[in-house]
Amino acid sequence: MGYMIEGSERETDEEGFLLEPDFSEAAVEVIAAAEGIALTDAHRAVIRYLREQYREHGQTPNFRNLLKGIAESVHPGADSKYLYELFPAGPARQGAKIAGLPKPFGKGGY
Repeated sequence: MGYMIEGSERETDEEGFLLEPDFSEAAVEVIAAAEGIALTDAHRAVIRYLREQYREHGQTPNFRNLLKGIAESVHPGADSKYLYELFPAGPARQGAKIAGLPKPFGKGGY
């Protein structure tokens, strides 16, 4: 399996996570469409946060740290329901996938 992003085939693992990160907006659009997610500004804010965390830490946060970070810096008062409404297959994993990032470690990163 792979994604065709800007005319280039991007390799994925068996779950559809990119093997190498792609920080382009085109990657977000292609992967979100494949996941059946219609992107909103709220989705994009979480995606930006996940990408920043990946760049800073080399991996994405687990769900608990994702929720804490989003509630503190992106969407004050965000709760787990808010994140699951955006990414119903799991905010930490599906969010990272749509962000064009490799598969999170363990149950979703650090």
